[in-house]
Amino acid sequence: MPTPPRIAPVWVLGASVIGISVAGPLTRLSSADPLTIAIGRIAFSLIAIAIMLGITGEWRQFKELLGIEWILAIGAGVVLALHFWSWNASIHLTTIAASTTLVTSLQPGFVAILSIVVVREIPSRRQLLGLAIATVGAISITVPDFVSGAATAATRNPLLGNMLSIGAAAAAATYMVVGRRLRSRLGAWSYVALVYSAALVTLLVIAAIAGIHVAPQPSRDVWIFVALAIGPMLLGHTGMNWALEHLPAYVVNLTMLGEPVGATLLAIVLPGIHEVPKWSTLVGGVIILTGFLVTVWNREDVTKEAEAP
Repeated sequence: MPTPPRIAPVWVLGASVIGISVAGPLTRLSSADPLTIAIGRIAFSLIAIAIMLGITGEWRQFKELLGIEWILAIGAGVVLALHFWSWNASIHLTTIAASTTLVTSLQPGFVAILSIVVVREIPSRRQLLGLAIATVGAISITVPDFVSGAATAATRNPLLGNMLSIGAAAAAATYMVVGRRLRSRLGAWSYVALVYSAALVTLLVIAAIAGIHVAPQPSRDVWIFVALAIGPMLLGHTGMNWALEHLPAYVVNLTMLGEPVGATLLAIVLPGIHEVPKWSTLVGGVIILTGFLVTVWNREDVTKEAEAP
């Protein structure tokens, strides 16, 4: 049975939502290639992770891993790399609201199915209801952009961007479920160190094959990479990876449905973007938050389900 957390997972997930919400706007503001953006954000996050490994001593846990667990960790990193690559590309092709929402709206269903098959975690009726409500809200934001597929001044190819978002959703769901399996054996810092390192190597190999220019980058883009490492990676993804030890993967993944709300609001106010959401985005945001509350409101019950053998 996992050690009871000193801080409630729901608070960590709340902070994670804030962290991942800045990813879309920051990615849109960068002029670098989507592959380079992904490399930059992971590389800078690994600097902080290496420091934390030394402070916590979690690097010793690597010695205890079995061969299959090394394979799973590397596989999770490869899938995470594909997620970042495809999602970064989608941000520059479709609207921030459509990209972030399509990715997050499809993930809970993928994760719930994979959780049943891979880690034998079956959602309760209440959690399934919350997933359904939140997914409906997320899809309601995406439908107008997905149906029209028309390019605008801010979006070059909405249909292709939406397709890339779907691929990013499938990759992220796989990464999340594998993380649930490995987090029972690894601390948060040792786990992300392995997965992020594998993701970085994968992206560097792809960049070399594709002939993508990685460095040097303009100082403006470098600072964007640093911000992506601090917010979406360390606060967002690492916070969710920590929560995977205490909550089911589909509950942690549902947190990401809050990302489109935060990302859309930031896109309105940030200079250089000023992307005003449609009425459907506002309505969908309310539905998403309702689904999130239905799923995690009874936190004690959710935690008990996560600790069940």
